[in-house]
Amino acid sequence: MATRFEIALYGEDAVSLRAAAEEALDEVQRLENQLSLYRPDSEISHLNARAAEEAVRVSPELFRLLEQARRLHDETEGAFDITIGPLMRAWGFVGDSGHLPDEKVLEQARQCVGMHHLQLDPERQSVRFARKGVMLDLGAIGKGYAIEKAAEILREAGVCSALIHGGTSTAVAIGCPPGEEAWKIAVERPPHPNPLPQWREGEPQRPFAVVPLRDNALSVSAVWGKSFQSAGFTYGHVIDPRTGAPASKAILAAVSVASATESDALSTALLTLGIKGEAKIAKLRPGIRTLVVEQPEGPDEPLRVQSSGIKVREEF
Repeated sequence: MATRFEIALYGEDAVSLRAAAEEALDEVQRLENQLSLYRPDSEISHLNARAAEEAVRVSPELFRLLEQARRLHDETEGAFDITIGPLMRAWGFVGDSGHLPDEKVLEQARQCVGMHHLQLDPERQSVRFARKGVMLDLGAIGKGYAIEKAAEILREAGVCSALIHGGTSTAVAIGCPPGEEAWKIAVERPPHPNPLPQWREGEPQRPFAVVPLRDNALSVSAVWGKSFQSAGFTYGHVIDPRTGAPASKAILAAVSVASATESDALSTALLTLGIKGEAKIAKLRPGIRTLVVEQPEGPDEPLRVQSSGIKVREEF
Protein backbone atom coordinates (compact mmCIF):
# COMPACT_ATOMS: atom_id res chain seq x y z
CA MET A 1 0.00 0.00 0.00
CA ALA A 2 3.01 2.22 0.56
CA THR A 3 1.13 4.94 2.39
CA ARG A 4 0.86 6.51 5.82
CA PHE A 5 -2.02 5.47 8.07
CA GLU A 6 -3.16 7.63 10.96
CA ILE A 7 -5.83 7.35 13.67
CA ALA A 8 -7.44 10.09 15.76
CA LEU A 9 -9.47 8.93 18.77
CA TYR A 10 -11.53 10.50 21.52
CA GLY A 11 -12.34 8.88 24.86
CA GLU A 12 -11.69 8.95 28.58
CA ASP A 13 -9.17 6.10 28.92
CA ALA A 14 -6.00 7.13 27.10
CA VAL A 15 -4.26 3.82 27.81
CA SER A 16 -7.02 1.68 26.29
CA LEU A 17 -7.35 4.06 23.34
CA ARG A 18 -3.65 3.77 22.59
CA ALA A 19 -3.79 -0.01 22.85
CA ALA A 20 -6.76 -0.14 20.45
CA ALA A 21 -5.01 2.14 17.99
CA GLU A 22 -1.84 0.06 18.06
CA GLU A 23 -3.83 -3.13 17.47
CA ALA A 24 -5.64 -1.49 14.55
CA LEU A 25 -2.39 -0.33 12.95
CA ASP A 26 -0.91 -3.79 13.47
CA GLU A 27 -3.84 -5.14 11.46
CA VAL A 28 -3.04 -2.70 8.65
CA GLN A 29 0.55 -3.93 8.66
CA ARG A 30 -0.57 -7.56 8.59
CA LEU A 31 -2.72 -6.90 5.55
CA GLU A 32 0.09 -4.96 3.89
CA ASN A 33 2.25 -8.05 4.28
CA GLN A 34 -0.48 -10.21 2.78
CA LEU A 35 -1.80 -8.07 -0.08
CA SER A 36 1.07 -5.92 -1.30
CA LEU A 37 2.23 -6.41 -4.86
CA TYR A 38 5.57 -4.92 -3.85
CA ARG A 39 6.44 -7.53 -1.21
CA PRO A 40 7.96 -10.67 -2.79
CA ASP A 41 6.85 -12.78 0.19
CA SER A 42 3.21 -11.59 0.23
CA GLU A 43 0.33 -13.94 -0.50
CA ILE A 44 -0.54 -11.90 -3.60
CA SER A 45 3.02 -12.13 -4.96
CA HIS A 46 2.99 -15.87 -4.31
CA LEU A 47 -0.32 -16.15 -6.15
CA ASN A 48 0.88 -14.06 -9.10
CA ALA A 49 3.98 -16.22 -9.44
CA ARG A 50 2.19 -19.61 -9.50
CA ALA A 51 -1.46 -19.28 -10.56
CA ALA A 52 -0.80 -19.43 -14.31
CA GLU A 53 0.79 -22.87 -13.84
CA GLU A 54 -1.55 -24.44 -11.29
CA ALA A 55 -4.52 -23.78 -9.03
CA VAL A 56 -3.26 -22.08 -5.86
CA ARG A 57 -5.07 -22.44 -2.55
CA VAL A 58 -5.33 -19.12 -0.75
CA SER A 59 -6.44 -18.03 2.70
CA PRO A 60 -10.22 -17.77 3.20
CA GLU A 61 -9.79 -14.05 3.86
CA LEU A 62 -8.09 -13.42 0.52
CA PHE A 63 -10.57 -15.63 -1.33
CA ARG A 64 -13.49 -13.61 0.05
CA LEU A 65 -11.79 -10.38 -1.00
CA LEU A 66 -11.26 -11.69 -4.53
CA GLU A 67 -14.92 -12.68 -4.71
CA GLN A 68 -15.89 -9.19 -3.58
CA ALA A 69 -13.60 -7.68 -6.21
CA ARG A 70 -15.34 -9.77 -8.87
CA ARG A 71 -18.76 -8.53 -7.74
CA LEU A 72 -17.57 -4.92 -7.86
CA HIS A 73 -16.13 -5.53 -11.33
CA ASP A 74 -19.50 -6.79 -12.53
CA GLU A 75 -21.41 -3.94 -10.90
CA THR A 76 -19.19 -1.31 -12.52
CA GLU A 77 -19.26 -3.11 -15.88
CA GLY A 78 -15.50 -3.56 -15.89
CA ALA A 79 -14.46 -0.07 -14.77
CA PHE A 80 -12.95 -1.68 -11.66
CA ASP A 81 -10.66 -4.63 -12.32
CA ILE A 82 -7.97 -6.15 -10.10
CA THR A 83 -6.28 -7.85 -13.08
CA ILE A 84 -4.93 -4.41 -14.02
CA GLY A 85 -1.38 -5.39 -12.99
CA PRO A 86 0.07 -5.94 -16.50
CA LEU A 87 -1.14 -2.49 -17.62
CA MET A 88 0.27 -0.84 -14.49
CA ARG A 89 3.63 -2.42 -15.31
CA ALA A 90 3.44 -1.46 -19.00
CA TRP A 91 2.83 2.19 -18.08
CA GLY A 92 5.71 2.14 -15.59
CA PHE A 93 3.60 2.58 -12.45
CA VAL A 94 4.86 -0.55 -10.66
CA GLY A 95 7.56 0.81 -8.38
CA ASP A 96 8.05 3.92 -10.53
CA SER A 97 6.34 7.20 -11.42
CA GLY A 98 5.28 6.12 -14.92
CA HIS A 99 6.28 6.50 -18.56
CA LEU A 100 4.78 6.10 -22.02
CA PRO A 101 4.65 2.39 -22.91
CA ASP A 102 6.01 0.61 -25.93
CA GLU A 103 3.03 -0.18 -28.17
CA LYS A 104 3.87 -3.88 -28.43
CA VAL A 105 4.30 -4.19 -24.67
CA LEU A 106 1.03 -2.35 -24.12
CA GLU A 107 -0.88 -4.65 -26.46
CA GLN A 108 0.55 -7.72 -24.78
CA ALA A 109 -0.51 -6.32 -21.41
CA ARG A 110 -4.03 -5.67 -22.63
CA GLN A 111 -4.36 -9.32 -23.64
CA CYS A 112 -3.67 -10.32 -20.03
CA VAL A 113 -6.25 -8.03 -18.41
CA GLY A 114 -9.83 -9.04 -17.65
CA MET A 115 -11.65 -10.80 -14.84
CA HIS A 116 -12.47 -13.67 -17.22
CA HIS A 117 -8.82 -14.68 -16.75
CA LEU A 118 -9.41 -15.14 -12.99
CA GLN A 119 -10.80 -18.57 -12.08
CA LEU A 120 -12.09 -18.88 -8.53
CA ASP A 121 -12.93 -22.29 -7.06
CA PRO A 122 -15.07 -21.80 -3.92
CA GLU A 123 -14.99 -25.48 -2.98
CA ARG A 124 -11.20 -25.68 -2.88
CA GLN A 125 -10.68 -22.00 -2.03
CA SER A 126 -8.23 -21.89 -4.91
CA VAL A 127 -7.32 -19.43 -7.65
CA ARG A 128 -5.99 -20.06 -11.13
CA PHE A 129 -5.16 -17.75 -14.03
CA ALA A 130 -6.44 -18.69 -17.49
CA ARG A 131 -3.21 -17.59 -19.17
CA LYS A 132 0.36 -16.56 -18.48
CA GLY A 133 1.04 -12.90 -17.86
CA VAL A 134 -2.00 -12.26 -15.65
CA MET A 135 -1.11 -10.25 -12.54
CA LEU A 136 -3.42 -9.17 -9.74
CA ASP A 137 -3.00 -5.68 -8.29
CA LEU A 138 -5.15 -4.87 -5.26
CA GLY A 139 -3.99 -1.27 -5.08
CA ALA A 140 -7.50 0.05 -5.72
CA ILE A 141 -9.16 -2.02 -3.01
CA GLY A 142 -6.49 -3.15 -0.54
CA LYS A 143 -6.12 0.14 1.30
CA GLY A 144 -9.86 0.46 1.82
CA TYR A 145 -10.05 -3.16 2.98
CA ALA A 146 -7.23 -2.63 5.49
CA ILE A 147 -8.86 0.51 6.89
CA GLU A 148 -12.22 -1.25 7.16
CA LYS A 149 -10.67 -4.11 9.12
CA ALA A 150 -8.76 -1.69 11.34
CA ALA A 151 -12.01 0.19 12.08
CA GLU A 152 -13.66 -3.11 13.06
CA ILE A 153 -10.93 -3.64 15.65
CA LEU A 154 -11.50 -0.15 17.06
CA ARG A 155 -15.24 -0.78 17.36
CA GLU A 156 -14.66 -4.16 19.03
CA ALA A 157 -12.43 -2.37 21.55
CA GLY A 158 -15.32 -0.08 22.45
CA VAL A 159 -14.06 3.02 20.63
CA CYS A 160 -17.01 5.31 19.91
CA SER A 161 -15.25 8.28 18.33
CA ALA A 162 -12.41 7.85 15.85
CA LEU A 163 -11.17 8.68 12.38
CA ILE A 164 -8.72 6.46 10.54
CA HIS A 165 -7.28 7.31 7.15
CA GLY A 166 -4.70 6.01 4.72
CA GLY A 167 -2.74 8.55 2.73
CA THR A 168 -5.66 11.00 3.11
CA SER A 169 -7.37 9.23 0.18
CA THR A 170 -9.56 6.81 2.15
CA ALA A 171 -11.04 7.44 5.58
CA VAL A 172 -13.45 5.74 7.96
CA ALA A 173 -15.30 7.69 10.63
CA ILE A 174 -16.56 6.07 13.81
CA GLY A 175 -19.10 8.24 15.59
CA CYS A 176 -18.18 11.90 15.74
CA PRO A 177 -15.83 14.23 17.63
CA PRO A 178 -17.09 15.69 20.94
CA GLY A 179 -19.53 18.52 20.36
CA GLU A 180 -19.85 17.82 16.63
CA GLU A 181 -22.43 16.00 14.53
CA ALA A 182 -19.82 14.42 12.23
CA TRP A 183 -16.18 14.37 11.26
CA LYS A 184 -15.55 16.91 8.52
CA ILE A 185 -13.36 15.70 5.67
CA ALA A 186 -11.96 18.22 3.20
CA VAL A 187 -11.61 17.35 -0.47
CA GLU A 188 -8.68 19.08 -2.16
CA ARG A 189 -9.47 21.46 -5.02
CA PRO A 190 -8.54 19.97 -8.41
CA PRO A 191 -5.99 21.89 -10.49
CA HIS A 192 -7.41 24.43 -12.93
CA PRO A 193 -5.72 26.28 -15.81
CA ASN A 194 -6.60 29.61 -14.15
CA PRO A 195 -6.65 30.34 -10.41
CA LEU A 196 -9.85 31.48 -8.77
CA PRO A 197 -10.32 35.26 -8.88
CA GLN A 198 -10.79 35.37 -5.08
CA TRP A 199 -7.55 33.48 -4.45
CA ARG A 200 -4.37 35.43 -3.82
CA GLU A 201 -1.02 33.87 -4.52
CA GLY A 202 0.58 32.56 -1.35
CA GLU A 203 -2.75 32.11 0.43
CA PRO A 204 -4.15 28.62 1.03
CA GLN A 205 -7.10 27.77 -1.16
CA ARG A 206 -10.29 26.68 0.53
CA PRO A 207 -11.38 23.06 0.15
CA PHE A 208 -13.27 22.04 -2.94
CA ALA A 209 -15.82 20.31 -0.74
CA VAL A 210 -16.24 19.37 2.91
CA VAL A 211 -17.84 15.98 3.45
CA PRO A 212 -19.47 15.24 6.83
CA LEU A 213 -18.65 11.66 7.81
CA ARG A 214 -20.19 9.61 10.61
CA ASP A 215 -20.09 5.82 10.75
CA ASN A 216 -19.24 5.86 7.09
CA ALA A 217 -16.29 5.71 4.69
CA LEU A 218 -15.01 8.12 2.05
CA SER A 219 -12.50 7.53 -0.74
CA VAL A 220 -11.07 10.08 -3.15
CA SER A 221 -9.29 9.15 -6.38
CA ALA A 222 -7.40 11.70 -8.48
CA VAL A 223 -5.05 11.79 -11.44
CA TRP A 224 -2.47 14.21 -10.04
CA GLY A 225 -1.05 11.99 -7.29
CA LYS A 226 1.26 9.44 -8.91
CA SER A 227 1.56 10.69 -12.47
CA PHE A 228 3.89 11.87 -15.22
CA GLN A 229 3.66 14.42 -18.02
CA SER A 230 4.35 14.01 -21.72
CA ALA A 231 3.68 16.51 -24.51
CA GLY A 232 1.79 18.71 -22.05
CA PHE A 233 -0.60 15.95 -20.98
CA THR A 234 -0.75 14.44 -17.49
CA TYR A 235 -0.99 10.65 -17.27
CA GLY A 236 -2.22 9.43 -13.90
CA HIS A 237 -1.70 6.01 -12.33
CA VAL A 238 -5.39 5.06 -12.43
CA ILE A 239 -5.66 2.90 -15.55
CA ASP A 240 -8.96 2.24 -17.30
CA PRO A 241 -8.93 -1.57 -17.71
CA ARG A 242 -11.36 -1.31 -20.63
CA THR A 243 -9.09 0.87 -22.78
CA GLY A 244 -5.64 0.08 -21.41
CA ALA A 245 -4.86 3.78 -20.95
CA PRO A 246 -4.81 6.08 -17.90
CA ALA A 247 -8.21 7.50 -16.98
CA SER A 248 -8.78 10.66 -18.97
CA LYS A 249 -12.43 11.59 -18.53
CA ALA A 250 -12.22 12.81 -14.94
CA ILE A 251 -9.53 14.32 -12.75
CA LEU A 252 -11.16 13.63 -9.36
CA ALA A 253 -13.78 11.25 -8.03
CA ALA A 254 -15.09 10.68 -4.52
CA VAL A 255 -17.43 8.04 -3.14
CA SER A 256 -18.87 7.68 0.37
CA VAL A 257 -20.54 4.43 1.46
CA ALA A 258 -20.60 2.29 4.59
CA SER A 259 -17.73 0.03 3.47
CA ALA A 260 -14.23 1.44 2.94
CA THR A 261 -13.45 -1.57 0.76
CA GLU A 262 -16.26 -0.54 -1.56
CA SER A 263 -15.60 3.21 -1.42
CA ASP A 264 -11.99 2.57 -2.45
CA ALA A 265 -12.99 0.45 -5.45
CA LEU A 266 -15.95 2.57 -6.50
CA SER A 267 -14.05 5.88 -6.44
CA THR A 268 -11.50 4.29 -8.77
CA ALA A 269 -14.27 3.08 -11.07
CA LEU A 270 -15.93 6.51 -11.06
CA LEU A 271 -12.66 8.19 -12.03
CA THR A 272 -12.46 6.01 -15.13
CA LEU A 273 -16.16 6.44 -15.97
CA GLY A 274 -16.31 10.23 -15.56
CA ILE A 275 -19.47 12.32 -15.39
CA LYS A 276 -21.37 10.06 -17.76
CA GLY A 277 -20.95 7.17 -15.33
CA GLU A 278 -21.82 9.03 -12.13
CA ALA A 279 -25.52 8.16 -12.22
CA LYS A 280 -24.65 4.46 -12.56
CA ILE A 281 -22.35 4.49 -9.53
CA ALA A 282 -24.80 6.61 -7.51
CA LYS A 283 -27.43 3.86 -7.80
CA LEU A 284 -25.28 1.00 -6.56
CA ARG A 285 -25.82 1.38 -2.80
CA PRO A 286 -28.46 2.93 -0.54
CA GLY A 287 -27.20 6.22 0.89
CA ILE A 288 -24.19 6.38 -1.40
CA ARG A 289 -22.70 9.85 -2.02
CA THR A 290 -20.66 10.61 -5.12
CA LEU A 291 -18.64 13.41 -6.68
CA VAL A 292 -16.84 13.52 -10.02
CA VAL A 293 -14.92 16.40 -11.61
CA GLU A 294 -13.73 16.79 -15.19
CA GLN A 295 -11.38 19.35 -16.68
CA PRO A 296 -13.02 22.47 -18.18
CA GLU A 297 -13.63 22.50 -21.91
CA GLY A 298 -11.61 25.74 -22.22
CA PRO A 299 -9.20 27.76 -20.04
CA ASP A 300 -11.93 30.28 -19.22
CA GLU A 301 -14.56 27.67 -18.45
CA PRO A 302 -15.30 26.31 -14.95
CA LEU A 303 -14.54 22.78 -13.87
CA ARG A 304 -17.29 20.36 -14.86
CA VAL A 305 -18.81 18.83 -11.73
CA GLN A 306 -21.54 16.31 -11.02
CA SER A 307 -22.42 15.00 -7.59
CA SER A 308 -25.02 13.17 -5.56
CA GLY A 309 -25.07 14.03 -1.86
CA ILE A 310 -21.73 15.88 -1.78
CA LYS A 311 -22.02 19.65 -1.89
CA VAL A 312 -19.30 21.57 -3.72
CA ARG A 313 -18.47 25.14 -2.77
CA GLU A 314 -20.51 27.53 -4.93
CA GLU A 315 -17.54 29.49 -6.30
CA PHE A 316 -16.40 26.40 -8.19
